[in-house]
Amino acid sequence: MFFIDTIEVPGLGNRGYLAGGAHTAVVIDPPRDVDRVIAAAARRGVRVAHVCETHVHNDYVSGGLQLARLTGAAYLVPAGARVAFRRVAVDDGDRVELEAGLALRALATPGHTPHHTAYVLEEAGDARAAFTGGSLLIGTVGRPDLVEPRLTGELARAQYTSAHRLAAELPDETAVLPTHGFGSFCSSAPTDGGPTTIGKERGGNEALVKDIETFLAGLAAGLDDVPAYYTHMSPLNAAGPAPVDLTAPPLADADEIAGRLAAGEWAVDLRDRAAFAEGHVAGSFNFEADGQLATYLAWLLPWGRPVTLLAASAHQLADAQRELVRVGIDRPAAAAIGSPVDWVRRGEHLRSFPHARFADLTVADRDVVVLDVRRDSERATGHIVDSLHLPVHQLRDRLGEIPPGTVWVHCAGGMRAAIAASLADAAGREVVAVDDEFAAAREAGLAVTAARA
Repeated sequence: MFFIDTIEVPGLGNRGYLAGGAHTAVVIDPPRDVDRVIAAAARRGVRVAHVCETHVHNDYVSGGLQLARLTGAAYLVPAGARVAFRRVAVDDGDRVELEAGLALRALATPGHTPHHTAYVLEEAGDARAAFTGGSLLIGTVGRPDLVEPRLTGELARAQYTSAHRLAAELPDETAVLPTHGFGSFCSSAPTDGGPTTIGKERGGNEALVKDIETFLAGLAAGLDDVPAYYTHMSPLNAAGPAPVDLTAPPLADADEIAGRLAAGEWAVDLRDRAAFAEGHVAGSFNFEADGQLATYLAWLLPWGRPVTLLAASAHQLADAQRELVRVGIDRPAAAAIGSPVDWVRRGEHLRSFPHARFADLTVADRDVVVLDVRRDSERATGHIVDSLHLPVHQLRDRLGEIPPGTVWVHCAGGMRAAIAASLADAAGREVVAVDDEFAAAREAGLAVTAARA
């Protein structure tokens, strides 16, 4: 008998896996905070004998090297990947015996990266599960444009071929267990959480039901902006990430927070968006701890800029640190815990701005600016007539393009609007954060364009 446990990384839309038998396990694409993986192995009572990477990751810092060193496991990395550390180079067709009757077989699946490799878990010679990384996802495939723009066309064709290889060589009942595709920007299209099998994907995956030219055209049309921090992930992984330090950062008082802001550092308020709007430190930015904190903070933060985290509780701070090390934001410069009234110097006042619904916009003054901070692909599905479009990940550098007037900021649900509102507020603009589902705009009577064909 074998088992497969999923290591969820929901903030990044990824999954790692712990799989094995009665005594021995393999880990596929582990997150950087490997204590979670070690705890999962301890619960199973198994020894981690192998750690495998499907590819050198572009969207997060891997825990693979550190996990292999801590456990003494063999570290398997595709042979074509250029890395600066010792590892077991894996070629197409290589097999690893986990324990009696249980093996792992490497299957070259280039496309997401040139060296991408899937791993097939076999029991008594029969394929039970395929760990497909960024190759075959649920209903779609991984993006082919993250390595080098000039390779995108070549890798897109390779991705199509790899998906067909998996479908041709594996039985219908083989479980498909991808690393990306649950909100990850490494996915070429939105996906759900599964579960799925080769048989299900053969009947519904866009790479398997379309001819290659139709697939390639749709794939190219669906590629959206790449998070800026992705530029740094692959080099960090290829060099060999440093061990994680999750100890609490030094606590800062109001004077230190003010000094760090004056020096151009970032103060990131982790509280929920309603609490932030009601009162916050002037110049601080709101990235909710319960949202896609790591993705959006790493995307907007100038790389290497010191960060002070402002948290409602020690638990919230610790969770945020764990999220951020996964994208290379390793050590906050400082932190503060509690209430914003404790984070400002005596005599200074907190900033605030209104929260609203789309219905409130119908009775607002006519000279307001409606700012849509969704991505291009979202705006193409419909937008408020005469609204200004500045995607949230571009807003930091484009605040000067917002015309005079009170800025009503919206996204698809409220989280990104809160980020954008905090950026504009820190720049001295009068803002209103729309905390509402975009579908409510049309229901409220606002003029909304139809989706583009």
